[in-house]
Amino acid sequence: MNISEKKGKIPPAPTLAATGNLLSSVAPPSELPNFITTSVSPPTQNEAQNPVPSQIKKQEVPSNAIEMSPPSPERFSPAIPLSKGEPTVSIRSPVESETTQSPESLPESVPDLDTIGDIMPGSGLITWVKGAMSSGGILQKVAEKAKNSVDSMITTLDPQMKEYLRSGGDMYIVVASDKEVKISPVREAFQTVFGKATVVGEPSQSDVTAAQPVSYASAYASAKQRIAHLRSVNALINNNIPIVAIESFIVEVMPDRWYDIALLVLSQPSLGIELQVQSQGTPVPSPAVLAAREATPKDYVHAQTGYNTTVGSIMATNLQVPHTHWQEASTGVSRRELLLLASRSLAGSFKKILAVSAAET
Repeated sequence: MNISEKKGKIPPAPTLAATGNLLSSVAPPSELPNFITTSVSPPTQNEAQNPVPSQIKKQEVPSNAIEMSPPSPERFSPAIPLSKGEPTVSIRSPVESETTQSPESLPESVPDLDTIGDIMPGSGLITWVKGAMSSGGILQKVAEKAKNSVDSMITTLDPQMKEYLRSGGDMYIVVASDKEVKISPVREAFQTVFGKATVVGEPSQSDVTAAQPVSYASAYASAKQRIAHLRSVNALINNNIPIVAIESFIVEVMPDRWYDIALLVLSQPSLGIELQVQSQGTPVPSPAVLAAREATPKDYVHAQTGYNTTVGSIMATNLQVPHTHWQEASTGVSRRELLLLASRSLAGSFKKILAVSAAET
């Protein structure tokens, strides 16, 4: 053999006996497991004769090649198969899962605010709502304001509904008169102060003073007589029921300066309460007082306490208005408004005394 043949011949690979290399005894690597499964439909006759690249068998692909084609989403199966017998749960978002709960998975009842407050003691909103709904909370004030607005609308459309809406409660007042000009302001005042109150009027007369009392003492004696007369003739009005008596009188505060004033007296013997309030004075011209004095006979029985003719009747005749409207015609302030303000003062004082008595007991 010449030298050129020796140079072109490749020597054989060394054996284990010749080299003594241990790696040569290791078997070639086996094929890696493939967890990606695809359902392949059987090829047709044309596809069998001309196979497409996707149908080439796994063993024909070189071992160092990597498949890059992603699996179809519709045919995807998890790499780790589910165990047999376990239910298959679809993958969905948390919102979708909550909205598609079965009726059996829903709670039997919704916990109230107290239960939620115990479960979540740090929730400030729930605590605020509970406090607001309690007595004196903001929600209660809003509800009261809404109720008052509705009542105002009803009473505006029908003023007579005011007495119906505010009647009732624990407060019961009797006015010693059957004249609406005296009953109405007392009713409105006590219903405003107490919220709810029943105010009724009963006729009552006084025969111990003149028809037109002069001085505060005469008016007070007349009011006390009206209260005593009402309790004596009506057995249903006992000492536990407060009575309000109203008596007007004239007084000379300065020489030739006369004023017409209403005295309000509230009496409840069971609690030992007697309150006295005066209304704002209405100026009375001196000629009107002089006319009432001259119209009174010398032998008038109650001449020491006043006149037998009221200044209201004289002023009404001169002003050509009803005798109950002469104050408004003279000064612009009606008698009802004067009595209403005095009645509110009377009701407020009475409420405060009741609160003190309740605190002491």
